[in-house]
Amino acid sequence: MAKNTTKINALTTLLNAAPAEVLRNLISILVTDRPDIRRECFEFLKEHQLLSGVLKKRADSEIVLSLWDELEPDLNELDTYGGGDYDLEDYVGGLLSEICELLNSNSIDSESRMELLNRILPFIESGNAGMDDMLHEVAHAACYNDSDLMRLAQAFEGMRNQWKINHAREIYRTLGDRDKYLELRTKKLVYGHDYYDLATFYWESGEREKAIQIAEEGLRKGTGRMDELRGFVAQRAKASGDRKKYIRMQFEQTTDNISFEKYKAFKKLCTPEEWSEFEPKILASLKTAWRVEALKIRMHREEFDKALEILIGGGYPINNWGENYILDVAEKLEKLYPEEILKYYLSGIGNIQTNAQRKEYARKADVMAKIQRVIVDVLHDHDRWKTFAKKIKFQNIRRPAFQEEFASRLPGWKNI
Repeated sequence: MAKNTTKINALTTLLNAAPAEVLRNLISILVTDRPDIRRECFEFLKEHQLLSGVLKKRADSEIVLSLWDELEPDLNELDTYGGGDYDLEDYVGGLLSEICELLNSNSIDSESRMELLNRILPFIESGNAGMDDMLHEVAHAACYNDSDLMRLAQAFEGMRNQWKINHAREIYRTLGDRDKYLELRTKKLVYGHDYYDLATFYWESGEREKAIQIAEEGLRKGTGRMDELRGFVAQRAKASGDRKKYIRMQFEQTTDNISFEKYKAFKKLCTPEEWSEFEPKILASLKTAWRVEALKIRMHREEFDKALEILIGGGYPINNWGENYILDVAEKLEKLYPEEILKYYLSGIGNIQTNAQRKEYARKADVMAKIQRVIVDVLHDHDRWKTFAKKIKFQNIRRPAFQEEFASRLPGWKNI
């Protein structure tokens, strides 16, 4: 520490003795190829000098460009190799965030913002660095006015990439450039959201009939996600007093990936007469519903025989989505259908006479506990349980980990 202090004191002595011109030359040499030092110089001068508005803006602008110079070599590496390790991505992302923060202060001059945009657009076009969201955020933050945004939209459009063209189209719409928006929008009308986007454009422009026409066309031709489009048509039908169409749209929304929450909401929406018409169709749609959602609806309706069919038809869950709910349903059905649920649990054990990791033995022991509960607590057949458990135990007598896991989960296992 003393040696370093001596060196610092010696440097301070030399700096104090140096003429101003020499110091300026020294700083110029240091910052030429070191953007990090150049940035620190601007930040130091901002902190220790009272700068006019013009000089502060100039300093902030230079800091932004210095930050870009710092990160560009690493960003170029990320772009070349299609990403990198987390530390490098975090470092580049951190500097991009700093640039965004400065841009959002509205203190960067136009020349610097456009230079930054010119340098960032090739990386956006490449899309290979794994930093797309941050790069787009910086590009948008660099646009302070409509002219800047127009330039960005034109750049996106020229990239000939559909995702980039989508961004261009949204900018044209924001800017109120009707012709450019419609030119790009009408080139791509495939998905429900495409038609929804165009329909809302016409609606907001006051062309209500055209909006309805596009929405109806989208219902006939659109693919993929249709939620927004159906919602748009439903609200227009409701506003016009077309109850029949409104309910039909809500029914289609409900049966598109039906869930228990959608089921309840639609039933609440319907009159008794409407529900009697649509209820059979709702139930028919459960054939293609997610298992858990279909189970929830059948249990809510107390249609336990149907719930049992769904339960058994889907097999015993092993680390599947909704596993806890599925097994809760199985437990609720134990007293109503003990033999069927017992068979269901037995299927969950799988091959009991094979070597496995300890965690698999633990899983099987948990299933065995359910089997014990049905045989002993529901069927009250203790002899059946002892006979079955003894067979399982002696089939695996040479597997100590198996025996330990079963003993920890099944009372009396050691005494069997």
